[in-house]
Amino acid sequence: MAPDATTQAAGDVRGPLQIRRGFDDNGGVSELPLDRFVLDDPRRLRELLARACGLASEHALTSVLVGMAGFEGDPVFTEVVDFVESALRVDDSVFRMTRDRVVLLLTDVDESGARGVIERILDDFREHFPAPVDPTLSLGFFEVSAGSGEITAKAVLPRLFAATPPCH
Repeated sequence: MAPDATTQAAGDVRGPLQIRRGFDDNGGVSELPLDRFVLDDPRRLRELLARACGLASEHALTSVLVGMAGFEGDPVFTEVVDFVESALRVDDSVFRMTRDRVVLLLTDVDESGARGVIERILDDFREHFPAPVDPTLSLGFFEVSAGSGEITAKAVLPRLFAATPPCH
């Protein structure tokens, strides 16, 4: 019997290959392995920035953009990002720039509140997935409040990723 798309190669002890179904650019269904890192469309970052500005100007809600960066090649960083994404509220968003850089949008919270949320989630990750070495990452914060005006990726990204994380 020939292996199908849901099984690994013979002798692979990982078990069945999990598949994520999605739509390709032509409207057809595509299947990607779940362990393949999928980057977001760059236009979505502009949408996140516009959403933060809109919440601030139209509803006087403060939001915080959080830059999370892992060191290049860190296999744990994607697991941390997945955990953070699963712990966020429905109104919050995650934008995956690269394998080792992510932008989070935390709505209806100020910078100190955002720091507390991220630290709590990272503490939960450490508790659920103890490792001999803590995940290494850097965090950058950018608060968007009423009166902030229009913000651009060119202005925000250098502030979110000013620090680079050290290697293990």
